[in-house]
Amino acid sequence: MANEERREDQMNTKDFVIGALVGGIVGAATALFLAPKSGRELREDLNGQASVLKEKTNQIRESAMTHGSALAAAAKEKTNVVTQAVQSNDWVNKVKTLKTENEQEFEEAAEAEAEAESIEVEEANYDVQQKLEETKKAFDETEQILNK
Repeated sequence: MANEERREDQMNTKDFVIGALVGGIVGAATALFLAPKSGRELREDLNGQASVLKEKTNQIRESAMTHGSALAAAAKEKTNVVTQAVQSNDWVNKVKTLKTENEQEFEEAAEAEAEAESIEVEEANYDVQQKLEETKKAFDETEQILNK
């Protein structure tokens, strides 16, 4: 549960940073295009802003790489601790035993259900055969009466 909250916090932070960057870029571009400057001044301003943006992007990337590596190491360490705890408590074997028992119960129930359905189908088939024979007999009797 705590991992899910951390992931959500990380995603929210990541989304905020991306949104702030995109918003900053759009705002800067809008301000530059709406400012009453000559083409040369506008190009110089754009180049300056692009350089600043590139530097900030590199700083953010480096920060993300550092934090990402630290988080990966922490996650790996916690995974090892949990794995050792699970193995030491023999939970894995208990889960496997329960899984096997549940699978056997399910298979037995499925076989019993299939057998019951098979019996119902045989009974229905027998009933249909009897009705067909009765219908054939009635048809033959009617045919004999009509032929006389």
